[in-house]
Amino acid sequence: MSQANRPLEGITVISLEHAIAAPFCTRQLADLGARVIKIERPGVGDFARGYDTRVSGLSSHFVWTNRSKESLTLNLKDEEGKRIIDQLLQEADVLVQNLAPGAAAGLGLSAAVLQQKHPRLIVCDISGYGEDGPYRDKKAYDLLIQSEAGFLAVTGTREDVVKAGCSIADIAAGMYAYSNILAALIKRGRDGRGSHIDLSMLEALTEWMSFPLYYAYQGASAPVRSGAEHATIYPYGPFTAGDGKTVMLGLQNEREWKVFCEVVLQDGALALDERFSNNSRRHENRDALRRLILDMFADMTAEQVVARLDQAQIANSRVNTMQDLWDHPQLAARARWAEIGSPAGPLPALLPPGVNDSYDYRMEAIPSLGQHTDAILAHLGYDASRIAALRERGAV
Repeated sequence: MSQANRPLEGITVISLEHAIAAPFCTRQLADLGARVIKIERPGVGDFARGYDTRVSGLSSHFVWTNRSKESLTLNLKDEEGKRIIDQLLQEADVLVQNLAPGAAAGLGLSAAVLQQKHPRLIVCDISGYGEDGPYRDKKAYDLLIQSEAGFLAVTGTREDVVKAGCSIADIAAGMYAYSNILAALIKRGRDGRGSHIDLSMLEALTEWMSFPLYYAYQGASAPVRSGAEHATIYPYGPFTAGDGKTVMLGLQNEREWKVFCEVVLQDGALALDERFSNNSRRHENRDALRRLILDMFADMTAEQVVARLDQAQIANSRVNTMQDLWDHPQLAARARWAEIGSPAGPLPALLPPGVNDSYDYRMEAIPSLGQHTDAILAHLGYDASRIAALRERGAV
């Protein structure tokens, strides 16, 4: 398939980004063919580069969110640095930034200023709480937004709140920034005008919290924290087999409950037990039902349990480790792994979700800090001696 078929080929994105939300957004734009110029502080760069060294010396977070980008080191407080970014924005389609509250405006890069200069430019500002309101100036990190959005209130056990094991608030914000930018590009194609997108992490994760929000409508009790079990449906969650391995399973309706009793538990009479005659009663008597299920599973291996669940067409899964996920047979069968370049050599990378038969995703290298600085400045008309002078004074 031709590179020219990628939906965002010819689109240029300038990103003042760090950590996860904005880099995850722009990496997905790059996946679709956009040119993404990542502006980083000279000598330091995106602080996510230093989160850890788990990927052949590189940061796991950085490897995940920064392939297929160009890295330009630029001091935005330097007068020449300001002129350089203004030149870049003259050719750009999108600016994405998730600097600290007020930082972009302080650099003369507010949406209001930029849209006066560049009326076709799409400006996406990602922040913790949005550009107005009493929380406007509060700093925000993923765990803090998980807490503020009520995610922790419904996640964990009855005794302890537990955060998500991945950066779910950052991911939510990155996804909504990505989809908002795509929508803005479509709109600009119709009317020729840019847009300002004010995207908050709190609002992104609150959208994902809508089920528990509505469940607790008008002061009703919220879903209780129930570990890996479902808060309102039973049986739905983890069960241990006789070999000590855990199987996840989930029932959705009364037909499945009857088949589960007959095929998996091999006790059709249990389906008629008044204590378990509908989901509400199964939920009320979950401790008794759990004991019955575990007693049956005690003489079986996890593989045998899964085989019976599959026979009954009951939804199930294994509780995979990270190595299990690396080795997952379904991902391998669907050829979902690619190889990308990096400063540490070739690395595996998951292809973006969604197989499109009209184009291939862009899967290019993770940049080293400032790797593309000279080439970008040369394109803007800077010769080698002038670039060297800028580097000498810390402007790039």
